[in-house]
Amino acid sequence: MMKKLSKMIFGLSVLAVMPAMTYAEVIEIATFKLKDGVSYQQFAPLDKAVETEHVVKQPGFISREAAKGQNGEWLVVVHWESEEAAEASMKSFMNVKAAGDFMSHIDASTMNMKNYTKE
Repeated sequence: MMKKLSKMIFGLSVLAVMPAMTYAEVIEIATFKLKDGVSYQQFAPLDKAVETEHVVKQPGFISREAAKGQNGEWLVVVHWESEEAAEASMKSFMNVKAAGDFMSHIDASTMNMKNYTKE
């Protein structure tokens, strides 16, 4: 009986900790437009490559999603465990092969990035 009770208490304590482990402290928002003539079909695989080759491998990464808007607009939302994790990923971004392809297809003058911290 004690063994069952101990397992149940342990299980409940793990469940209590799990939301804190997956809780996003920082939400990174990036918006930009694709260069003239670049289609969604051309850019989507480049965006996915940045995600799989770089972003998901970064310490502190929680989740990422991207969406197209109208007239070549693009939105990327990344959830990080900390501001430090978000900054470290950004600093290493341009060292990744996929980043060059990604950046060569967007209008850099339209890029806007902001980080928001959850309290």
